Amino acid sequence: MTTPSQAPHKPAASQAIGFLLLENFTLFSLASAIEPLRMANQLAGRELYRWFTLSLDGEPISASDGLKVTPDAAITMPLALDMVVVCGGVGPSRAVQREHVVWLQGQARLSRRLGGICTGSWALAKAGLLDGYETSVHWECLAAMQESFPRTMLTTRLFSIDRERATASGGTAPLDMMLTLIGRDHGRELSAGISEMFICDRVRGEQDQQRVPLKHILGTTQPKLLEIVALMEANLEEPIGLEELAAYVDVSRRQLERLFQKYLLCSPSRYYLKLRLNRARQLLKQTSISIIEVASACGFVSTPHFSKCYREFFGQPPREERQGANPVRVPVSPSCEQAGASLELLSFEAYPVEPVSSAIMALDQARGEPTYASVLLRT
Repeated sequence: MTTPSQAPHKPAASQAIGFLLLENFTLFSLASAIEPLRMANQLAGRELYRWFTLSLDGEPISASDGLKVTPDAAITMPLALDMVVVCGGVGPSRAVQREHVVWLQGQARLSRRLGGICTGSWALAKAGLLDGYETSVHWECLAAMQESFPRTMLTTRLFSIDRERATASGGTAPLDMMLTLIGRDHGRELSAGISEMFICDRVRGEQDQQRVPLKHILGTTQPKLLEIVALMEANLEEPIGLEELAAYVDVSRRQLERLFQKYLLCSPSRYYLKLRLNRARQLLKQTSISIIEVASACGFVSTPHFSKCYREFFGQPPREERQGANPVRVPVSPSCEQAGASLELLSFEAYPVEPVSSAIMALDQARGEPTYASVLLRT
């Protein structure tokens, strides 16, 4: 049975996405979100997506690296958008203005899909648009958002797609989120083709987690706990017993267990197992070594025991995890003329207002590329 959060989105013939840029937004995250859209158009040979960059007043706005970007339009321009994605970066609490909040609330009333990348989720949460939604945000912003917006269901996942909300943590995570959305809209073959074009060995899914530094969670208040975790991380192949771990930092086993329960909300053995299984998942997805070797490298004495623990923790056995990570080869059409749609068929009649999306220019320039229209869409 498909839940509301898993229900596939029914795409229009061409979707328009507005990227709202906050002051000091992260340019890297913006590019990670837009480039998959460009490549989707190129491989399809027609305009599946168009995009616009927006700001409060339409004037040049600074990215976190100091570069200035001139947006396509101000938020006051009545663009017909299907989705709005807020692009955040440094200091989101300072960057979000009342005008942003009011405009985003208006977009929600128009039933537009809403998203946030890097710290863009802050703006949506401040507008009350993430209450009850699972939300991803860059780990540096997690604690502050938890305190400021208790109704938002924050997660450490790389990205979250919950009903009509899509949020990504930053860096390259928007790439994975967009590939997932494109796959839902137009099929896995297209998203796999984009992944290959960007030399991305695998598309990370919604269950993949950010690696949040423990120091960020605990600060400097628990040096013994940090030391124990560092010992665990350094000894995954040959796990150290709990008594020995406790002795290393001069605490009793009981004190050790209390520290983990209080600050990490689990037992030491459970935390150690989680570290080993996460490492196993990396090896399964990113290497070709055998499952037996993966089990041994992560401190499991037998493959059946490893498979049992893996299934209980991740919901599928190691073999299925590895099969799911294999990239799909995309067949290249021998003739772009046979597969591609003519640019003369593209029209902005449904979007009569300025500005014109740069998608059409990028698509025109891509016509000479060998991969132009190399993926035949079945819809």
